[in-house]
Amino acid sequence: MTTPFTTGRLAWTLGIEDTCVYPPDRYGMFTLDEHALTDHDDRWRDDIRAARDLGATAIRYGASWPLAHPAPGRFDWAMLDERLGFATELGLDVIADLVHYGTPRWLEQAFADDGYVDAVAAFAGAFAEHFRGAVDHITPLNEPLTTASFSGLRGVWPPALTGWDGWTTVTLNIAEGIAEASAAVKASNPDAVIVHVEAASLYTAGSAEHDGEAAQLSRVGFLPTDLAVGRVDDTHPLHAWLVRHGASPARLDALRARPAGIDIMGVNYYPDLSPRRITAHPDSHEGSAGESIQLAHNLWTDGLETSIRAFSTRYGLPIMITETSIEGDDELRRSWLHDSANAVRELISGGVDIRAFTWWPFFDFVDWSYASGGANIEEFEIPADVLAARLAAHDGPRPVPREPFLRRMGLMGLDERDGALVLRRTAAADEFAKIAAATARTGSTSTETEAVDV
Repeated sequence: MTTPFTTGRLAWTLGIEDTCVYPPDRYGMFTLDEHALTDHDDRWRDDIRAARDLGATAIRYGASWPLAHPAPGRFDWAMLDERLGFATELGLDVIADLVHYGTPRWLEQAFADDGYVDAVAAFAGAFAEHFRGAVDHITPLNEPLTTASFSGLRGVWPPALTGWDGWTTVTLNIAEGIAEASAAVKASNPDAVIVHVEAASLYTAGSAEHDGEAAQLSRVGFLPTDLAVGRVDDTHPLHAWLVRHGASPARLDALRARPAGIDIMGVNYYPDLSPRRITAHPDSHEGSAGESIQLAHNLWTDGLETSIRAFSTRYGLPIMITETSIEGDDELRRSWLHDSANAVRELISGGVDIRAFTWWPFFDFVDWSYASGGANIEEFEIPADVLAARLAAHDGPRPVPREPFLRRMGLMGLDERDGALVLRRTAAADEFAKIAAATARTGSTSTETEAVDV
């Protein structure tokens, strides 16, 4: 296995938001294609070149599965040939993100479809064969935990299942899909590197009555990956819970017998989104069912360090920070980049094997609620005044102005001018360029990371 991420030099990486959900018509949901919504489809050469110019040595890029796999057994590589070819010509290593929350429309039940596992394995194998030698770093599916939440627990995206039974249905298919897709990739390209990417989840209880729920959600946070890598046997603390929610013991045994072969563990952490505090719903009252809610709160670099150590200890694999950023003004974003980069330096100095730091998204993106006409679909509370402003920005079921829906999380800002979104360089981008240049200049390794502190 050859990879630029084993050289000991921390790779400074950028990721372009690539959520790609094309629901079958019967779901009554709008398309959510971030490459289109952010005008990346019109600006992709400039975007990829800008990533290179900031000093990135690698880029996470979406394969847009719904578009690249238009029918069973048929693949359309034209768009990816052009874009991924351009990235590699510029000297960028590509980490291909095969599945980012959406499946092809012909999979009527999406992640719950009986044909899902075979379909995603076929796509993964075909991609690995077609791009062998050009794109050798492959993520079978981004964030199993988030995918299962939106598609299986909360009914937001296809197959729009709800409750923990729905979550279990989707998660089992996803875990099997990761295992089979990883095997298909390796069969097509033995030199391929599987980068598994999962969301960090940090749960704490707002009061003693929520201790149990916080602990359970923390265990569930690792469960999709535990399933994919074959760690769920009858001694696993959630084995019986899975069976109660519809998992057959035979299916769990089959996952253990054919686990995913993962080479690098990617961790996605956002300081103001990943940590959640479980507290009572404000409308709950004495004698009610005691419904709880999750409130995001900022743990800054403490949460990053906790998350990275947890994944490293649990799975014993090299780590990539595959997504991190913060929403806010230019200075807040610059501050998070500076502090998180230094936190990574300390983790590496302490013996944690971290191969890459990825700012995601490279540029601002359009909030997922755009596709639902402004409805709040996030797993945390959007302030009422912010939501009201978004809703006031349009007068129909599908909003046209994107400005109110732009999430200010990128190194490059997006500003709407004459109906188009254009890039704007931020102070955080300048900080990234300095750090990347210092790393390139000194050749710093995992034990020589002084260049990070700029």
